[in-house]
Amino acid sequence: MSAVIGLDIGTTYTKGVILDENYVILARHMKATGSQLQQAAAAVVLETAEKAGLTQDDIAYCITTGYGRHQYDERNLQVTDLTATARGASFLFPGTRTVLDIGGQTMKASRLDNKCKVQTFRLNDKCASGTGMFLEKTVRYMGYDTEDIDGLLQNASEAVSISGVCTVFAESEVINHLSNSVPAENIMYGAGLSLTKRSVQLLKRIQVEDEVTLVGGILRWNVMAEAIKKELGRPVNVPGDDMPQYTAALGCAILGHISLGKQKEKGGAGRKAA
Repeated sequence: MSAVIGLDIGTTYTKGVILDENYVILARHMKATGSQLQQAAAAVVLETAEKAGLTQDDIAYCITTGYGRHQYDERNLQVTDLTATARGASFLFPGTRTVLDIGGQTMKASRLDNKCKVQTFRLNDKCASGTGMFLEKTVRYMGYDTEDIDGLLQNASEAVSISGVCTVFAESEVINHLSNSVPAENIMYGAGLSLTKRSVQLLKRIQVEDEVTLVGGILRWNVMAEAIKKELGRPVNVPGDDMPQYTAALGCAILGHISLGKQKEKGGAGRKAA
């Protein structure tokens, strides 16, 4: 069996996906990245392989992406997160032509051709209010944990206005709402809708084409996906379960099989020697 692993080494989490030669997901695993990127990536490889019932020696090829894509020494190849996400989104939804990826530190909108290639893209500005980190900072400021975001969003009765264009101003609005005894869930929903409006603005800059696929960490919260769909005014695809977080890693694994196949045709080797 030829198994490959795709690694998305992000600033917050490192994700791994193992595919067999039939492009079936054997296992996926995620852990906090921390400051030691090489160690985090190595741990994810080991733990994902164990979930798949494999050893590291059974993994024939590895492609990395994300912030730390150059930091894992045992990689065979690295690709940009735009390339990896495009491939993963197109695998999950073959008709994908537009992708919105909202991660912890970045927001990216890209338009694809019929060969899963990125034609054009736009990134958010450097302010955290345009990323998932804004929601995490908001929920922690209110005394909750990241795991509480979904429950707060689900229980909101209305969204309060949070219009600040940067995190500092947005946090001031959160403080003001708290001082006026606004329920935490309504503040959370307001923060979510603020992020939604930014994401749709970014999408419009690349001239949205159907089908639209949404990925990234915040899309594991159904309320956010529904809010983007409503704001955008058209149907959207969202991977099931926790796959929004694993789309880039999945794309790396797919590209790994393609690269491995080309190497085998040329009589080359797969995984690097330790």
